[in-house]
Amino acid sequence: MARYDLSEVEWSIIEPLLPPAPAGKQRVDDRRVLNGIFWVLRTGSPWRDLPARYGPSTTVYNRFNRWAKRGVWLVVFEALAREEPAALQLIDSSIVKAHQHAAGRKKGGPDHAIGRSRGGLTTKLHAVVNERGLPIRFVITAGQASDKTTAPILLDGLPLAPDIVADRGYSAKALIEWCAARGATAHIPSQRNVRVMRTVAPPLYRLRNLVERYFNKLKHFRRIATRFDKLARNFMAAVALASTRLWLRHHESTT
Repeated sequence: MARYDLSEVEWSIIEPLLPPAPAGKQRVDDRRVLNGIFWVLRTGSPWRDLPARYGPSTTVYNRFNRWAKRGVWLVVFEALAREEPAALQLIDSSIVKAHQHAAGRKKGGPDHAIGRSRGGLTTKLHAVVNERGLPIRFVITAGQASDKTTAPILLDGLPLAPDIVADRGYSAKALIEWCAARGATAHIPSQRNVRVMRTVAPPLYRLRNLVERYFNKLKHFRRIATRFDKLARNFMAAVALASTRLWLRHHESTT
């Protein structure tokens, strides 16, 4: 079985989270379709190049697109991500370069979270992970968006862990006070050009590698490493599915 195909354990976890088929209708095999979606996400290939073993490419793409529009993939990810409270949360962001297929929006239309930064046309992926390096929540913005102003959006409504760790790109008094008002301690070193320096204990700060490793694993999926989707919702769906796969593999390794 190819690595992008769901194992028996993974399928047993995700199957109950998928929407039931409409009454009186028979849906194309969910597992085969989902395996086809993961094949495209992992390889970065165009949908039309999908191997025949996954069925018609139009069927697989339509399922991905239709459920992305309904928010199904995000719901599946959130169902897995809320399973256990976090003792520690780590936040960071990563730049994703937009392929020319993703960047061809109409002038004056919505930006779909694609902006211009030093890397050209990019999207920025912001994420919070737990003490195991598993994603809890993510948001996407245009590539030039500020980390410190996006952080409250990323964390808003999320049950905060007692300790939140971030790098100095998040250094802002307003953010630290925002976390404190919600019962969490933000461990964020200050910028080097400030008068009063704020430091973080090295053993705690080194744990930031967990969120960096999450981004590395996520970008093994080539449609995440490079953004091909023109619509923000479809790119969000791709990130949700890739993050879901990381949760599934975690469960598989612990059962």
